[in-house]
Amino acid sequence: MIDLLLLFKGFGTVLSGYNGVALLLGSFFGIIIGAIPGLTATMGIALLVPFTFGMTPITGIVMLLGIYTGAIYGGGIASILIKTPGTPAAMATTYDGYPMAQKGLAGKAIGIATISSGVGGTFTAVCLAFFAPILANFALRFSAPEYFALAVFGLSVTITLSGRSPVKGFISGTLGLLVAMVGLDPMGGFQRFTFGRSELTGGLSFVPMLIGLFALSEGFRQVEIIFSAPKVNVVIRNILPRLSDLKSCLSAYIRACPIGLIVGITPAIGADTSAFVSYAETKRSSKHPEKFGTGVPEGVAAAQCGENASTGGDVLPMITLGIPGDAATAVLMGALTIHNLQPGPMLFKNQPEVVHEIFAGMILANITFVVLGLIFARFFAQVINLDRKYLTPVIFICCMVGSYAINNVFYDLVTCVVCGFIGYLMIRYDFPVAPMVLAQILGGMMESNFRRALVMSRGDPLIFLTRPITVTILVLATVTTIVAVRRQLQALRQAEAAAMAENVD
Repeated sequence: MIDLLLLFKGFGTVLSGYNGVALLLGSFFGIIIGAIPGLTATMGIALLVPFTFGMTPITGIVMLLGIYTGAIYGGGIASILIKTPGTPAAMATTYDGYPMAQKGLAGKAIGIATISSGVGGTFTAVCLAFFAPILANFALRFSAPEYFALAVFGLSVTITLSGRSPVKGFISGTLGLLVAMVGLDPMGGFQRFTFGRSELTGGLSFVPMLIGLFALSEGFRQVEIIFSAPKVNVVIRNILPRLSDLKSCLSAYIRACPIGLIVGITPAIGADTSAFVSYAETKRSSKHPEKFGTGVPEGVAAAQCGENASTGGDVLPMITLGIPGDAATAVLMGALTIHNLQPGPMLFKNQPEVVHEIFAGMILANITFVVLGLIFARFFAQVINLDRKYLTPVIFICCMVGSYAINNVFYDLVTCVVCGFIGYLMIRYDFPVAPMVLAQILGGMMESNFRRALVMSRGDPLIFLTRPITVTILVLATVTTIVAVRRQLQALRQAEAAAMAENVD
């Protein structure tokens, strides 16, 4: 169970000295990153991970948590003002947020979005603090077969639920598995796929690869739209919502909070799914569903609450089992590892004070972006007008400096540039990037635990079918894969049928 004394001490640690400043700065810049269309929470975290090396572990992690939660919320600002989501997760906010802005209620929409994001994020952050120790304690019973099954489950969801095409998701995930095999064999210690290069002995440098795939690739993409960025000309007033407005959104919060938590816990689904499901469920249960899409506060509340409610759920499997919930938490996991904090049940056993400081940081990060969002709403709205001719070079410079600062070797710059170009091509041709990164992390976990399990059983593969927890997880992975593939194929058929109907007309 959660140790309330350690949690209260964690609040004191996070709010003291440089930690509090780092939280404020992280949230502030996170909102800015989220508000600029095209920039994502994952990119922001990947870009700034190297700049936390000189900080204490908790200072760096708190700053990254601020960026993470702030960017997820900030995407809704652009959705409301220009009907262009700042982050992919904020797409559902455009349905009612932009119509509200068209009615002259942009300030009210941003205020509701801010409060709603804080409600969803704080709810799951508290759930994270209470449920994570229970799950970690249960995970202490796991051995190699159970961890192998968990990795298979994570990979099954990653490959089938990322992107509109299951084939492209599969290709991206397979590429990640191939990358995971570069370096030393985890059991035998011999080199694999290093091509005689000593730099590849330890595998691809993880952080430069992340910076390239998520940040530098976005820099390349920004060059394409450098002269076509949308502008904001909306007057924003009456930002603080009334109690009657929040009361009308209460039913949306009741539905969106648990939906976000459940969706977030499921690996690789992400905040965008949480937002859409929350919006759809709120609309379905409304007494006036026909009003949704015309500018109703409940629509904005459901979407924003749902997307931020997934953040705590995404962090839960990452910190307790070492399985990232999405691409952003994969980068957070890399940041923890860099600071010598290995996510998993042993972290709870060996460093419980650090774990509770992370819980406190997650809760306070959600409260911080609400305060900043309400105070600086007009400033954040104008950030959308930031000239891309100045923004794009800054992205390139930060990517290069950040990649080189990790080990001070030129090879990391090469890794960043190559991965950045690959990431750009994947985005250009609609291949999801997240499965590649998640598969790299989970691939190593799957291989090493598979081989350890066979050592335990002296080569008998039936060990995976004789342990109840392992069998349950593998069955769940199989069912999830089948259901996800069927849904995606059905969606593709419907899209093809609709296209054919349009051509006939």
